[in-house]
Parts: sequence; C-alpha cells; structure tokens
Amino acid sequence: MIQSRSGEPQLIDSHGRVLRDLRISITDRCNFRCVYCLPETEEAANFYRSRFQSAAGTSIRVPASPIHREWKPKAELLTFEEIERIARVAVGLGIEKLRVTGGEPLLRNGVESLVARLAAIRGVRDLAMTTNGFFFAGKAVALQSAGLQRISFSLDSLDPINFKKMTGSDGLTGVLDGIDLARRMGFDPVKVNAVVIRGLNDHEIEGLASFAQERSLIFRFIEFMPLDSNRAWQKDLVVPGREILARLKTRFDLTPVDSSTNPSETAKRWRFADGRGEIGIIAPVTEPFCGHCNRLRLTADGKIRTCLFSIHEHDLRPLLRADATDDDLREELLRIVVHKEAGHRIGKPDFVQPARTMSCIGG
Repeated sequence: MIQSRSGEPQLIDSHGRVLRDLRISITDRCNFRCVYCLPETEEAANFYRSRFQSAAGTSIRVPASPIHREWKPKAELLTFEEIERIARVAVGLGIEKLRVTGGEPLLRNGVESLVARLAAIRGVRDLAMTTNGFFFAGKAVALQSAGLQRISFSLDSLDPINFKKMTGSDGLTGVLDGIDLARRMGFDPVKVNAVVIRGLNDHEIEGLASFAQERSLIFRFIEFMPLDSNRAWQKDLVVPGREILARLKTRFDLTPVDSSTNPSETAKRWRFADGRGEIGIIAPVTEPFCGHCNRLRLTADGKIRTCLFSIHEHDLRPLLRADATDDDLREELLRIVVHKEAGHRIGKPDFVQPARTMSCIGG
C-alpha cells in the first residue's frame, strides 16, 4: 500500500490516481445570481429564452425541470471545528492543497478563523480561496493575517451592463477594486476566472486577456458546464477552449507554459511574451482532463463528492456528530475514494446533471 509522508495510507482511487487536493465549501449561499449557476434574474431568463428560439423563431424549447434549491439551515452546515477535523484527517492521508469555496465563502461569519485553523494543519502546502470578490476588501487583511496564501476571483465581464446581466449584481467596481487590493497586498499569484458563454460574454475574451496582461494576473477562461439551477445549459453555448486560444493567439504573443511536472493541472497555460501574467484554458467539456484528476470536494453540509459531476455523495456528518474516531474518518475516506469516477459523462447520451448547482457543490 502506498503511504503518505506521515506514514498513513494515501488516498488512491481504483484508477491509480493519488488525491492531493481538497476543495472545502463552507456555505451554499451566494449574493450573486450568475447565469451559469443560479440564473434567477430577469436578465438571465431573457438570455436563455432568446437562445431557446428555434431557427424559424416560431417556437421555444422549454428547459428541463429546474433543480429545486433551498439554502441549507445553519444546523446542517458543518462547524469550523468539524471542517478542520476532516481537513486534518485528509492531510494525514496525503492531501496537500486546501481551497475554501462556496457559494460565496465570505458570506460565512468568521471565515478568517477557519482559515487560521486550516493554515495551522501540519502538511498543508497550499491554502487558497475562491471568491466573487464582492466582500473581499473588508476581509482581506484578516484573511492574509490568518494564513491565506492565494486568492482567486470570478470576473466574467468588464462591462458594467454585461456584468450585471451575467451576475445579477452591480458589483463590478468592487470586484475590480478587490483584485487590485489583492495585488497590492502581495497575494501571489492572484488568479481570475471567467466562464465564457457564447452570445453573452464571448466578445470580451480579448479584453479580459488585456486586463490580465496589464495587471500581471493569471487569468483562466473556463468552458460553460451544465451546473445551472435552471438546467438551461446547451452545448452550443459552449465556446470551445481551442476557439478561445485561437482568438487569443491572433492578438497576443503567447509562450506555452510547461505543466508536465504537474499532470493534475486543470488549465493549459500560456505566458504573455513580455512576462506580465498568463492565460489558461480550462476545457472540461471539449477536452476533459479527468484522467489526472486528484480532487475531492467537501460540501458545506458534510458530503464528500469524488467528482464535480458526481450523482452520489458520501455523508460524513453523521460520523462527525456521533462517536466516530479519527481512525473511523480515515477508513471512511479511504473507502470513498476507491469509488472515484473515471470521468464525467458530459455530452454522452447517459449524462445526468447533478442534483446540486455549482453554488451548492463548491467551486
């Protein structure tokens, strides 16, 4: 049996993949209503309605039944102590990277205290957070002081009108200020993510890349995935990663970044030739990278998901709230990861969209 540095067995699945990355959602709530996650605004409805028009314009295809969403009551969310305990056990089994996500993680009161708990776990090599950036300015100093090493922001548009159409929020200025603040504070690197949707923000690809170059950011373009609450995803709304790259190469001088030493890297990366920042393409729909996936996900209510598109979840909360020992948790995690899926089924006839949206799963 392969062992981690601590001498414990490693988290290794039936396909031989050793898991190193744990994504920890701490809330399912979000203050944004993004069209690719919680499309609950009139702008989102209008966009999808227009896309469902037939070629003749005489009929509308009705989306599949929406996912029923209810925010989890506080009592069902894991406490910070419970999250820390799972993380500590997982790190003992070889997990090295922790990322705090949501929903919007900065909506959770006292999030900086959780960051401090996670930063204190021996063996954590990388502690990061993904946020929409809206509340970042008010939490930035506390988060950095608590031990947060890296921060990733979501930014799907630089146009205030289009930003509101995509997110349901007027918060563009605050997000941009948050990104600049993170740079000034020395977070390194600062990553920014954009989900690209045809007919909505694909005309901004070059502008977003210029934004990244001007500020020496790492910018990731992500294909639109079927994780929205209205189940309105359509493949023709996906802008393939190769199309994004081809457009960027006509505008920018890009140098490939060698990722061979990190086969689990989700992004194919290129550096701007002048050395100011880089862009990455994450193409889970058209170029799946499941074969090297080394991630587990912990939902805010204590479920382990072995894939972003898992149909089945594994509930750790009953163990945490009974008399389970850390050894019990270790054995359960080892049992769970054996059944990690070989890959997702997007685009296949038997694909089933997960019952939870991205907000409820954790990014």
